[in-house]
Amino acid sequence: MVEKSHTAGLWPQLYEPLKGLGAKVADWLAPASDASSDDNAYRISMELPGVEEKDIDLAIHDGMVTVKGEKSASKEESGETWFFSERQYGSFSRSFRVPPDADADKVEADLKDGVLTIVVPKLTAKATAARKVTIRKG
Repeated sequence: MVEKSHTAGLWPQLYEPLKGLGAKVADWLAPASDASSDDNAYRISMELPGVEEKDIDLAIHDGMVTVKGEKSASKEESGETWFFSERQYGSFSRSFRVPPDADADKVEADLKDGVLTIVVPKLTAKATAARKVTIRKG
């Protein structure tokens, strides 16, 4: 006869709150972002405090804007009898799909005060004048 452990039923209960923790950690490291558009362009803004331009890789390919980088921050406080240190760091990657009317050849980006702003201009529709089409004989 096999004896059941009294802790066997406990493991699923301990594991359940940890399920999906990897996705939550990735969300904590993913920079907060805003997206908007107007008649001329699409704009994506990302909060990247403490991230330098050299640590950011920005690419646009097949209708996707992808931002990758390394985020690191630290905060230290101390007093006569105490010391406190808080750090956040890790790699991040965010991708955004842009509509077909985005002009991938003219994307611009600026990093100012910890905010990366990406501007993706819209393709301009060329107005075509009506013209007469000659019909050839077969």
